[in-house]
Amino acid sequence: MGFIPLKPIPEKDRMSMIFIGMGQIDVRDGAFVVIDEVNGERMHIPVGSVACLLLEPGTRVSHAAVKLAATVGTLLIWVGDAGVRLYSAGQPGGARSDKLLYQAKLALDDSLRLKVVRKMFELRFGEEPPSRRSIEQLRGLEGARVRKTYQLLAKQYGVKWHGRRYNPAEWGASDVPNQCLSAATACLYGITEAAILAAGYAPAIGFLHTGKPLSFVYDIADIVKFETVVPAAFRVAARNPTRPDRDVRIACRDAFKQSRLLQRLIPMIEEVLSAGDIDPPLPAPEAVPPAIPEPPSIGDAGHRS
Repeated sequence: MGFIPLKPIPEKDRMSMIFIGMGQIDVRDGAFVVIDEVNGERMHIPVGSVACLLLEPGTRVSHAAVKLAATVGTLLIWVGDAGVRLYSAGQPGGARSDKLLYQAKLALDDSLRLKVVRKMFELRFGEEPPSRRSIEQLRGLEGARVRKTYQLLAKQYGVKWHGRRYNPAEWGASDVPNQCLSAATACLYGITEAAILAAGYAPAIGFLHTGKPLSFVYDIADIVKFETVVPAAFRVAARNPTRPDRDVRIACRDAFKQSRLLQRLIPMIEEVLSAGDIDPPLPAPEAVPPAIPEPPSIGDAGHRS
């Protein structure tokens, strides 16, 4: 059999995420593995069929492993305990200048940005927002609904709720419901960032959220979090588990699968941006095309290989 070059597969055909804690991540015999340095045991990771790998404290990753993850379009994210702090992330996607310019044009024009934010509101709450409202006014309406939804879900699952309060630097200082919610949103942000990069866009260029490296991630994740990870977090919190982060990850993975979230994220991103009702900008007449055209790929638009 001849050599078959590795290529990314679409995000919609992948599983959502895998957390890895403790061990050396490397490539052995062509396979992506986690090696237990105490007993030498290897655990194979199907890196090409995962949207993102979240690497916790205690992991070390080799150059070969990073290269393989990039080749197959899998996002590597270095996180803190329970995934509640993001230290760094790789970038196996986002490599589409036309889409980045399109996204930036929508964000820089106040009228276009408002159209995008209104579409986000509509998708999140299932109804059009009130007319003649500014982005600041829509943010206020959204905040009131979010607080009410937290209260309703807490009551539904029998969880004592004192509001959304957490400190990313002090995981143990939060109560169990807030720990569960922090772990759940970390899972959602990981796969949302992977989808945004795969689609060819920039995680930092947001519309409702601005000024953060993951502003657009928060925008898109907020659309779906109350149908996916927030109910999962409250279900886990109702059991008062000793390790809420572990139970929440399992619950979120099931929620992503049941809601077919990976199949929906990239079309949702395109739908949100298309609300601006403009076409992506054409290349400048004097722009030089690639000297070596990119070969066809079965992956998504933003994948690098």
